[in-house]
Amino acid sequence: MTPNREDYLKLILELGGHEKKISNKQIVAGLGVSAASVSEMISKLEKENLVLHFPYQGVQLTDQGAQTASSLMRRHRLWEVFLVEYLQYSWNDVHDDAEVLEHVTSDKLANKLEAFMHFPDYCPHGGRIPKENGIISEKKRQTLADYPVGSLIRIARVLDEKELLDYLVSLDLNLQEQYRIIEIADYEGPITIQNQEKTIAVSFKAASTIFVDLLNEERKI
Repeated sequence: MTPNREDYLKLILELGGHEKKISNKQIVAGLGVSAASVSEMISKLEKENLVLHFPYQGVQLTDQGAQTASSLMRRHRLWEVFLVEYLQYSWNDVHDDAEVLEHVTSDKLANKLEAFMHFPDYCPHGGRIPKENGIISEKKRQTLADYPVGSLIRIARVLDEKELLDYLVSLDLNLQEQYRIIEIADYEGPITIQNQEKTIAVSFKAASTIFVDLLNEERKI
């Protein structure tokens, strides 16, 4: 498989595509490609028995597709942890080198890397690291774009896409920070969030790829 195919499989898995249908629109937003490109690739992946396509509903990974994507994700996320924790990469600069390393990493090396780092559970972007021969199952969360004004949320996970991560760094938006949603612009405009330190306007596209935990009102921000 080409890296392009692998990127699609990993994104569909990141979005929960082994357990539910993922829309083409979500894939377009996650990869920053055209709708036509997504449709073409989905057709190819379906022929390879890696995804199931449901017209007007979306796509879902087959067991084979989920296993392939989880294996890729495991190696990728282990290298991300290593690069950030041991080589002081920033969370937005780690993706490309981890992408290169995942393609030259054997199962044996992945296992030794995991043991060397004392079996980390999460990557720098909040995603779970699959265990050997396991299929990843992310905690079920809604995105920032799914909640109404007034919601109190914590940033829990973001998609591992370089363009998105660079954008979040430019906003100074980080994992585990808590915010209240104070404004949602019409027609998929920006979503404004605020805490005691800062007020940030997040594009709807980015908000659709930021997974959050909904907090109760007893928590202070």
